[in-house]
Amino acid sequence: MPRRKAAGNKGHRTKQTEQPLGLKDLADYLGLAPATVSLVMNGSSVADTIAPETKKLIFEAARKFDYRPNFFARCLRTRRSFTIGVMVPEVSEGYNVSVLSGIEDDLLQEGYFYFVASHRFRPDLIEEYIQLFLHRSTISSHHNVKGVNRILLNHDSAAEVALQHLMELGHRKIAFIKGQAFVPDTEVRWSAITKVARQMGLSISPKLVKQIEENSPSPHLGYKATQELLVSGAQFTALFAFNDICAMGAIRALHEFGLRVPEDVSVLGFDDVESAAYQIRGLTTVQQPLRDMGKTAAQMILRRVLRRKEEPDTTPAQILFEPRLVIRDTTAVARRQPKMSKTLAVV
Repeated sequence: MPRRKAAGNKGHRTKQTEQPLGLKDLADYLGLAPATVSLVMNGSSVADTIAPETKKLIFEAARKFDYRPNFFARCLRTRRSFTIGVMVPEVSEGYNVSVLSGIEDDLLQEGYFYFVASHRFRPDLIEEYIQLFLHRSTISSHHNVKGVNRILLNHDSAAEVALQHLMELGHRKIAFIKGQAFVPDTEVRWSAITKVARQMGLSISPKLVKQIEENSPSPHLGYKATQELLVSGAQFTALFAFNDICAMGAIRALHEFGLRVPEDVSVLGFDDVESAAYQIRGLTTVQQPLRDMGKTAAQMILRRVLRRKEEPDTTPAQILFEPRLVIRDTTAVARRQPKMSKTLAVV
């Protein structure tokens, strides 16, 4: 089936130019209704009711004639852009990438394009980007905002499984690395840790608590915080880091100080990012179901996008996910208090 041809303008030399094959042309060639071809080519969920043999013929013909659905025509016809905005603090290894992966899985399956905006915790950018996003869901937002769905982790359960694990191993002198003050999870998680510690009869010494200050996703922040703990002379047998990336930096600092993990000091992370399992010693960590949280955020957004105006909004305002402790190689039974008298320069 040849491509359609169009004649040149009057007053110019006549020229035959090839035009892209249209949806109706493809449908006529196959002897199918244009709506059927459209549903298949646009990946509509309704296309699941169409026979596999028919879908195969449509895709084969589309490849043969290099047919591409007209995205702009689709937008005009449906009055939808099929585009979702995703706002994150930054894009780097760890929490945000895992969540984005879950969001991507669901949006791509439903035929949506998405773009990412990084706000770096700057209030001006957060305000500006929100105005650009008509439909939105948030992950780990601890503020109630009208029209915004919240997807949260049960931080009380997270603190419980982490501290219970360390205490069962005999650890009582536990150091903590808190997240940055501007990170939404920091105070919520710390409040849960202190509450659960009181319930368990575990004393937390202020000397064993370091807070990350800089705005960076680098392991260096955990490395630096652990160095400061070590040179202070504080004695501890376990360290609970704010996240896995921070824990990786902490392990490096402990090794440089001449301490073994977990023989001298146990280290516990948070998140269970993909690389946590592939360290020289796999990282014990509190797992957030980050990919599932991302997928749920995407599903909630699409549910709101596809809801008819006359239908009530049944999208839940909040969904709470449960954590899981993943025990690997960086935690062990507490041994005799390790010596921490070595002088170490903090960089």
